Amino acid sequence: MTTTTGTNAGTDWNAWQESWDRQQEWYLPDREERFRVMLDMVEALVGPAPRVLDLACGTGSITARLLDRFPEATSTGVDLDPALLAIAEGTFAGDDRVTFVTADLKDPQWAGGLPYDSYDAVLTATALHWLHSDPLADLYGRIAEVVRDGGLFMNADHMIDDSTPRINAAERALRHARMDQAKQNGVVDWAQWWQLAAQDPVLAGPTARRFEIYGEHAEGDTPSAEWHARVLRDKGFAEVRPVWCSPSDTLLLALK
Repeated sequence: MTTTTGTNAGTDWNAWQESWDRQQEWYLPDREERFRVMLDMVEALVGPAPRVLDLACGTGSITARLLDRFPEATSTGVDLDPALLAIAEGTFAGDDRVTFVTADLKDPQWAGGLPYDSYDAVLTATALHWLHSDPLADLYGRIAEVVRDGGLFMNADHMIDDSTPRINAAERALRHARMDQAKQNGVVDWAQWWQLAAQDPVLAGPTARRFEIYGEHAEGDTPSAEWHARVLRDKGFAEVRPVWCSPSDTLLLALK
């Protein structure tokens, strides 16, 4: 594990953040609404100056919105992806409210590299579906250990209810038809975005290392919101429920 604060002053990090947002919105057109509700719940439960752990932070999408809304907040971003971390580090270089830690969330000792023993809020979005159910349940236990009493954890991700197969199929068909149309209109998808990153002089090396770690795309499990809630309660959270949902995604809040 390493804590890093690297920067490459000649790179337009804001442009990379913008392109990442557009690519993610191709999959999740209501992404900003989901972030808004996430930060509403942070403010409601732990106030406007929280210490936040941005888990599987990627380019720092949550951290950017957190600090824009709550200038007195602090954030620790944790990820293993060297390319996305390079963008995050470049974006927030010189901001002493932000620290980034390189760690593998499947490593039981990942929290050992954090700068704080506990956090008011642990937040993550569109990331933990990369894990299968057993390591995700283990991770939830580790998260419970770093959330202070009265603090919260929120996971915004794909959470599929297998008991409604016809609804799921219909929603997926419509969503993918819209995505196909958007792609015909020039939207950059996940694979194309990474091709662009590999062509950037600064990101080419980190992108190559990223594919050595992950391969093309590691898909884990997408259990239901009920599964997530049950496991989080088993791991020590007192109250758990969805606070936002779309036909394919849920924002689940767990209060310790």
